[in-house]
Amino acid sequence: MITAHPSLLRELIERCETLRHRLAADNSAETARRLEDAAYTMCVITATRQLDTALFVARRQIAEAMRQKQPLRH
Repeated sequence: MITAHPSLLRELIERCETLRHRLAADNSAETARRLEDAAYTMCVITATRQLDTALFVARRQIAEAMRQKQPLRH
């Protein structure tokens, strides 16, 4: 399975979370549209259909990438 680079995943997670908080505060149509766009991108990249699932999968992919980079210690 092809996965996005961890830095891209981190950026998208941050964008989605920031926009969620902003939408809760201002409830503007522009913020809602931006969140919808970011959520769509996140779902496409993670091969999911819901933002919460996409965020979970992205975090798991980042953790796996970090685990693979770290050498095993005895």
